[in-house]
Amino acid sequence: MRRRRFLATLTAGSASAFCLPRARAAATPRFLSVRGPLDAAALGTTLVHEHVLVDFAGARLASRGRYDADEVFRVVLPRLQELRQRGCQTLLECTPAYLGRDPRLLLRLSEASGLQVVTNTGYYGAAADIAIPEHAYTETAAELAARWTAEFERGIEGTGIRPGFVKSGVDPGPLSPIDRKLVEAAALTHRATGLTLAIHTGDGRAALEIIELLQGCGVSPEAYVWVHAQNEKDGASRTWAAQQGAWVELDGVSPGSLERHLEAVLELRRRDLLDRVLVSQDAGWYHVGEPGGGSYRPHVFLFDALVPALRAAGLGDDELETLLVRNPAAAFEIRRRLARPA
Repeated sequence: MRRRRFLATLTAGSASAFCLPRARAAATPRFLSVRGPLDAAALGTTLVHEHVLVDFAGARLASRGRYDADEVFRVVLPRLQELRQRGCQTLLECTPAYLGRDPRLLLRLSEASGLQVVTNTGYYGAAADIAIPEHAYTETAAELAARWTAEFERGIEGTGIRPGFVKSGVDPGPLSPIDRKLVEAAALTHRATGLTLAIHTGDGRAALEIIELLQGCGVSPEAYVWVHAQNEKDGASRTWAAQQGAWVELDGVSPGSLERHLEAVLELRRRDLLDRVLVSQDAGWYHVGEPGGGSYRPHVFLFDALVPALRAAGLGDDELETLLVRNPAAAFEIRRRLARPA
């Protein structure tokens, strides 16, 4: 019955497309949103990489005093309501600490829009290390992991809001010392919490190094999401990473990239690796410091253009459900995925 109902929503093209019915809550949280625990069925159709607000002023300057949260709420809420009307149920907000993460704002937006919003822990080492706080250079990977684990166990900044994944970032390979430390801290956090590691990855060389480093820390590649994998021109690197069990995230879907994203999905499908693919838009971005937040990119292009293009290319209902429902749930379930002994 559940399967038939899912297919019926696809065929009807209704606002509830891609939704799955709610199942009984699990005894322990498998997923965490800013409103609390979720079960897999409640997660439903999910965008795994979006942003509400970002502040690239740098770790020393970024603060909530630099923007009016009420103004951000007014700008962003209609965009999230528009997305909810497309049938999306869950959005992973990928803005890390020191780059504009605001769990209280996300809670307000989640409650008002009806979307389940998931926030994160971790530090962002891409963009030439602009968002790395000073203490990250002097503390060990274990000390950083203890900070991130504490957020998972007790909540972020006294809010009680807990992260549902680790978000980090590295520049192109070879990994710098600080980038290696961040990956090691992420691995230790995963071992302690079971949180998935979504790592902004500069290129394929960095992705392969990350996989090797995680395995050396005893963490399976299945715990790693290669964020921005569409930017790697060598499709063989994406294939290899997926074959190791890593999640290949093709985000940044936009009018200018539609054909490239379509071909990347189809290539992994041809290699029987569709069950390791995640798709999202990296959209939104209320830019702190720009009037009115600048140009906020809507979150609906994937549903309005990529899904029809995938369908026209031959993907059926079951494969679309894999991309938008099953894969996000499998990728971001809170569970430890440890490397097998050599």
